[in-house]
Amino acid sequence: MIRKLLIANRGEIALRIQRAAREMGIQTVAVHSTADADAMHVRMADTAICIGPPSAAQSYLNIPSIMAAAEISHADAIHPGYGFLSENAKFAEIVIDHGITWIGPNPEHIRTMGDKVEAKRTAAKLGLPLVPGSDGPVETLEEARAVAATIGYPVLVKAASGGGGRGMKVVPDEDALESLIAQARAEAKAAFGDATVYIEKYLSEPRHIEFQVFGDRHGNAVHLGERDCSLQRRHQKVLEEALSLP
Repeated sequence: MIRKLLIANRGEIALRIQRAAREMGIQTVAVHSTADADAMHVRMADTAICIGPPSAAQSYLNIPSIMAAAEISHADAIHPGYGFLSENAKFAEIVIDHGITWIGPNPEHIRTMGDKVEAKRTAAKLGLPLVPGSDGPVETLEEARAVAATIGYPVLVKAASGGGGRGMKVVPDEDALESLIAQARAEAKAAFGDATVYIEKYLSEPRHIEFQVFGDRHGNAVHLGERDCSLQRRHQKVLEEALSLP
């Protein structure tokens, strides 16, 4: 039975988790940067703890600070929300190793699917069709140029970690490759604490169809059908429609 839940996130994400916890009779702990001291999720929590300065890298991505907050508040569970550390397998392992309930996929699943490079490799092993691109992370500019030349421009540089359209840059030609890779890496590092990127062929008018699946530790799983997420702005979904239309 969870009694006190630390929410390792902020804003609307944290507020939604707080509301669900309140309905279940669970106390909540908000963590926040100095810039978010007066934020709604901080004011609505039963306990609030500052974990660092405004930079996400020094606060919401700071694993030692979050774990210290859990210890200080005597939280017996941590919910990462989405974004930030929610797809960080190392963070999940640390939480579990400290005897705190981790609300989310187990570290092995996060490592497989949370890292998009590893997810593509897993899909390839299963024989699933993939968008042409690099076989793994792109480490050097020379490697990036070789991949882009093989699959043809325009290409899409994508962050291996996280989501929400962060760390993604469309590269129209070779002249723009170096600067846009640097921008993608910097954005990914700031948002997810991981500057790893890879390259795929850019599809200008794709259909973005998602299937959401929920499973528990007891082996039960359900899916919620499919939805069309094609309407986007800056690679971020604006509207999701179910069922998707042909």
